[in-house]
Amino acid sequence: MNLTESFHVLVISLCTLNFCFYRINSYDNGGWERGHATFYGGADASGTMGGACGYGNLYSQGYGLQTAALSTALFRSGQRCGACFELRCVDDPQWCLAGSIIVSATNFCPPNFALANDNGGWCNPPLQHFDLAQPAFLQIAQYRAGIVPVAFRRVPCEKPGGIRFTINGNSYFDLVLITNVGGAGDVMAVALKGSKTNKWQSMSRNWGQNWQSNTYLRGQSLSFQVTTSDGRSVVSYDVVPKDWQFGQTFEGGQF
Repeated sequence: MNLTESFHVLVISLCTLNFCFYRINSYDNGGWERGHATFYGGADASGTMGGACGYGNLYSQGYGLQTAALSTALFRSGQRCGACFELRCVDDPQWCLAGSIIVSATNFCPPNFALANDNGGWCNPPLQHFDLAQPAFLQIAQYRAGIVPVAFRRVPCEKPGGIRFTINGNSYFDLVLITNVGGAGDVMAVALKGSKTNKWQSMSRNWGQNWQSNTYLRGQSLSFQVTTSDGRSVVSYDVVPKDWQFGQTFEGGQF
């Protein structure tokens, strides 16, 4: 092998090594990404109730204290509502605590363009930021930290029982809140079928995880097909009986 050939082999080897290093650190690291976290809502997380996902009372809906409001880059206009994330505090030994937490996305952390991204505008695009319920934050960092760097990744949501469908609205405007979704957790598409129409029709996202239909459905049992961001679907046949009333909640299948 002459000098030129040796040089080419060395270059290829170095490029290959660099590619492998990149792969290990960017793709084979369990999906971990970097961002920051703050907290809100008070010691009992009462200030986290309601929120931009439409879940209302997070205690009664089963989300509890392990919740987060997401920045614009993560929230994606409500598409990430219900997604679960594992977070751990990193690179700040003064304030970080060992271990990790799993939280559900239940709210939106709005941008504040009057403040710099690194000085109060924590949720400004394109930052990936979690505003955690205070009890969740205190599991990974000390209170006095205020804001900490975190590593985070999507994880499957583990939910007891089935997907819940809460029906609100009026006779020609059905607004269905979908909660307690396992698997990917974030609902991307919903279809419903009435027992009289016997035809699947797509619902549209109204806001958060509230999905709407403008079809008259009273006096019919209802079936729902829920599709999450990973492309998986669950069909809950006749989960809502024909004598349903607005304000009622029904439990279907689960991922």
